[in-house]
Amino acid sequence: MPDLLLELFSEEIPARMQAKAADDLRRIVTDKLVAEGLVYEGAKAFATPRRLALTVHGIPARQPDLKTERRGPKMGAPDAAVQGFLKATGLKSLDEAKIQRDPKGDFYIALIEKPGRDAIDVLAEILPVIIRTFPWPKSMRWGARSGKPGSLNWVRPLHAITATFGLETEEPDVVKFAVDGIEAGQTTYGHRFLAPAAINVRRFEDYEAKLLDAKVVLDPERRKDAILTDAKQLAFAQGFDLVEDQNLLDEVAGLVEWPVVLMGSFEEEFLATPAEVIRATIRNNQKCFVVSDAKTGKLANKFILVANIEATDGGKTIIAGNERVIRARLSDAKFFYETDLKTKLEDRLPKFEQIVFHEELGTQAARIKRIERLAAEIAPLVGADVAKTARAAHLAKADLLTEVVGEFPEVQGLMGKYYALAQGEDASVAAGCEEHYKPQGPADRVPTDPVSVAVALADKLDTLVGFWAIDEKPTGSKDPYALRRAALGVIRLIAENTLRLSLMKVAASALAGLSVKPADAQKLPGDLLTFFADRLKVQLREQGARHDLVDAVFALGGQDDLLMIVRRVDALGKFLESDDGKNLLAGTKRASNILSIEEKKDKRTFDGAPDPALYGLGEEKALAKAISEVQAEASAAVAKEDFAAAMSAMAKLRPPVDAFFEKVRVNDDDPKVRENRLKLLNEIRSATRAVADFSKIQD
Repeated sequence: MPDLLLELFSEEIPARMQAKAADDLRRIVTDKLVAEGLVYEGAKAFATPRRLALTVHGIPARQPDLKTERRGPKMGAPDAAVQGFLKATGLKSLDEAKIQRDPKGDFYIALIEKPGRDAIDVLAEILPVIIRTFPWPKSMRWGARSGKPGSLNWVRPLHAITATFGLETEEPDVVKFAVDGIEAGQTTYGHRFLAPAAINVRRFEDYEAKLLDAKVVLDPERRKDAILTDAKQLAFAQGFDLVEDQNLLDEVAGLVEWPVVLMGSFEEEFLATPAEVIRATIRNNQKCFVVSDAKTGKLANKFILVANIEATDGGKTIIAGNERVIRARLSDAKFFYETDLKTKLEDRLPKFEQIVFHEELGTQAARIKRIERLAAEIAPLVGADVAKTARAAHLAKADLLTEVVGEFPEVQGLMGKYYALAQGEDASVAAGCEEHYKPQGPADRVPTDPVSVAVALADKLDTLVGFWAIDEKPTGSKDPYALRRAALGVIRLIAENTLRLSLMKVAASALAGLSVKPADAQKLPGDLLTFFADRLKVQLREQGARHDLVDAVFALGGQDDLLMIVRRVDALGKFLESDDGKNLLAGTKRASNILSIEEKKDKRTFDGAPDPALYGLGEEKALAKAISEVQAEASAAVAKEDFAAAMSAMAKLRPPVDAFFEKVRVNDDDPKVRENRLKLLNEIRSATRAVADFSKIQD
């Protein structure tokens, strides 16, 4: 079957837009093809700074013929209805229609046959529409072409369109269409400087190979691999290790079509500036990588740049130009850093009195006081020194007003640590300044220093309680204040540091420190706790825990203790992987199902202890005894938070439950015996609830 090759050749596309644009092009074109009845075999899209390209292979040469039936009016309907039916279906008269018998009457039916069109004609129709309506996040309209004003909105001026369609064994046809005066053809262009001449292409394999000859690496993944490999080898050859940066690699690969890796240097005196500041300076301003000494691991006074040209002088001029700019930027960074060191962190705090955190939650200074108070309250609960915690919370936000953080916001917190150490603060206080923002995402490190943990919890809980108090909760996909991330941060801090913390009490304490008081202040901690429970469910599911086990544990309540919830879910999952667990679950489900049916039938519940005097069979007595023993043993284990032991105790129920269902008829003819046996089944349900609500667990 024929293949499609499409290329949209333009001025430089911003690197940040390329990956999504390529994916959008593939998705939109293939969706349109399928909608037109042209089901393809495969598709792949590519992006370089100057082009979007798409290949779709295995497209049928022609649409299938379509036959549809359209129901018309009843026989004897008014002439207007009949004429409308004929016009809509293209029939010349009712003689061409069929009659369909129906209980409501006889209806006219038109059989409409729509012959399929050649796929190339369909492409010529849909491609210009796709190009004109392409969803760029930002686009522009440029000047006139051939004396006519431009009408196309595109990310950058579009220069050429390549569109061919045909079999691999034959010369492909050009898909004939035009957009804003640009006619589709078979001509593209190579590298802007190294091979700018026009190139005539036929199909994808030919296109990709000719571009490579013209110094254009079409596949962005191939460009990334080339950059990473060459950069590592260049660094290794001189005794350095590349400091890898995936985001920077993605960006740089979107800036070049023919990557050439070079190494430059800067003066050693700049290494007195913190390594992170040097890296941020070089990365942000020149899109270059830094390297470290292979022996010491410390940052070296070298950098790696990626050029888009093979220079005749071996890159000396390019390196010199980058060195000149980097030297100037590092001079600025060094000046900012040294200037910042002249002012103590606490001396910056009064400025926060004029900075509003949120119009309903007061100034940043007021927020710092709240965090300081809350962190001091949390400190004993997490084993942190109260004085050090209060000091860390007092200074934690001060670096936001420094010159370096103003220039490079990504090093906030980190610079707080450097400045705190420089002014002689305790190491834990300095760590708290850096780590109180953490963790900021699922891949971010969780602090372990108790001072850092206390300040990080206080910071996040103050944010959550504050925005809950002013009713600024996340809704749907909207979460402008990143409250979901804050909640997940609290959960990870608690779970990964194995902390026992009552969120209800801490939330109530945080609420007490707010100047704004919500009307339903009593409900706020519980409402916030439900939010934490939902976030914990999401996290446990992402870690592989079954959603039904999460629900089974949450059904018992007690979400205030997140660590216990996590441990209980883990123990329950392991128990249900065993034969005893699976069989006990089956027996418990059976008991629960019988109870549900009989409770619905009798319109009552079967609560209350069964009467031992009504036990007529040994299996009843054995089950009742086992329930009593297991319930006590499991409850004691849960009280000690030994959930593995609680599950082992539950496993002892399996034999008597199996024997009961094998020998005992629950719905006995004697109403009293029946009721007693149903109460015994309820005892099974109650006993298992010591560890989880088994009714929530799926088979």
